[in-house]
Amino acid sequence: MDIVNREIFSNLTIFPPIFVRLDGRAFHRLTRTLDLKKPFDQAFHASMCSVCRHLLTGSGLAPVFAYTFSDEISLYFKTLPFSGRVEKIDSVTAAIAASALTIELGCTEPLAFDARIIPAAGEFAIEYLISRQNEAWRNHINAYCQNALIEEGMTPREAAAALRGMQSDAMHEMMFARGVNLAATPAWQRRGTLLYRDECIKEGYNPLTGETVQAARTCIREPDETPLFLTEEGRALIRSLTGA
Repeated sequence: MDIVNREIFSNLTIFPPIFVRLDGRAFHRLTRTLDLKKPFDQAFHASMCSVCRHLLTGSGLAPVFAYTFSDEISLYFKTLPFSGRVEKIDSVTAAIAASALTIELGCTEPLAFDARIIPAAGEFAIEYLISRQNEAWRNHINAYCQNALIEEGMTPREAAAALRGMQSDAMHEMMFARGVNLAATPAWQRRGTLLYRDECIKEGYNPLTGETVQAARTCIREPDETPLFLTEEGRALIRSLTGA
């Protein structure tokens, strides 16, 4: 029996540029197991950012940048590992992310991400990031409102039902009445976090000559506040990274 010929998707390839989007699988259980703070846990977000840094510089995959919010990571690639083989890119990227996060959080139970590939030629990269950042904003609003209702005695199912179909303006008013201005919450909760590879000049020591020397090294840039991608500032930043 020719086993290799039955691996019908093993030679499916994609051309760059692309996004690989990773989503945590069944992370609601992780929230309970680690007793993460609600509506957002800063330590968990810091761990997700650490996973992004590892994917950018320590994984051998070399994406250009990563954008993360909640349990999601989007990676942008200009050049592709594994000759662009979709199965390899998806499986290895998800495996590295899951392993890195398991270590970061000190979990005793395995974690998993799923992965998908999105072609991202031209200006689509900007539109994609705008859509994901909009999702981060919706997730942010819903998380605060659902947590408020649960703290007031509703079950998670009742809270979800109460919020179903509610417009964002009404959700803003709901939280404002409870003393929370959703427009003034930490930027990483509202906008997510962008991390990207860059070239940095670092000083070193040459033991042969005894001189201080400068060398170019890859480093990670992480803006203090990720810009809104739909603004000119945000669009300009993404264009500078993608070369579009």
